[in-house]
Amino acid sequence: MGLYDRYLAARLRRHAATLPDHVAVVITERDLLEQGAYRTLEAFFEWAFEYDAERVTVYVSVLDEGAVPTLERELERVSAPRALAVRAPDDRQRADAPIQVSIGLGGKHEFAGAVQKIAEDVRAGDLSPDQVDETDVEKHLVFPENPDLVIKTGAERLSDFMIWQSVYSELYFTDVNWRDFRKRDYLRALLDYKNRQRRFGR
Repeated sequence: MGLYDRYLAARLRRHAATLPDHVAVVITERDLLEQGAYRTLEAFFEWAFEYDAERVTVYVSVLDEGAVPTLERELERVSAPRALAVRAPDDRQRADAPIQVSIGLGGKHEFAGAVQKIAEDVRAGDLSPDQVDETDVEKHLVFPENPDLVIKTGAERLSDFMIWQSVYSELYFTDVNWRDFRKRDYLRALLDYKNRQRRFGR
């Protein structure tokens, strides 16, 4: 760790606010084509758990659906410090692991799938329309956890990312591209998070 990184780490330790329990990062399939992209991802996992995260979510936005099988295969091979669950666009199995990776499973598509399952429960007589609430939606989401901090590299815009789960997340945008993302960039994101007063929509 360089001198500047140690300085940032010391500031984090002195800061009284809590660190995020659940950190998410939004990257693109193009990011993963860059040399060293998967090594950066492996390092990111290490940094997150080093700084007290209990869960990490990676969302990979995909333009070419033909790339999904290759991305899925490569991401399942990534060296990770905790159990890892990878889900592709057509997967409906709940992702329940400390590290969750979504490949092109858009938030709108995921939410629509949850609504369809609720409609099936109503049609089967297992649920009354008047009883439907947030917990019923969340029960049917592939990615059930809500990130505290969402990091987007390379541009100040989000793709179709976990629209239900991230509604109260703190969003952190950096113009640093994924291939250049370093530990100091992650520490800056954590400091920014600690300096915010979370309102959870209030």
